[in-house]
Amino acid sequence: MSGGAERRRGIVEEFDVERGLGTIVAEDGSRHRFHCIEIVNGTRSIEPGTAVGFELLAKLGRYEAARIAT
Repeated sequence: MSGGAERRRGIVEEFDVERGLGTIVAEDGSRHRFHCIEIVNGTRSIEPGTAVGFELLAKLGRYEAARIAT
């Protein structure tokens, strides 16, 4: 798996408002965790089921979703 600036598409599978953590399921079926600070519109919240574009960011030995936009 490679990270980088490639935009990907997916659906927010889950989002825990209290913790600010969620998961996106990409079009290829892979799952990527994310933190609310990566939501580009600044709301810090996103509804499960929302279609999003995102990039992958290497973080702590794994890839996480970053620069998440609807």
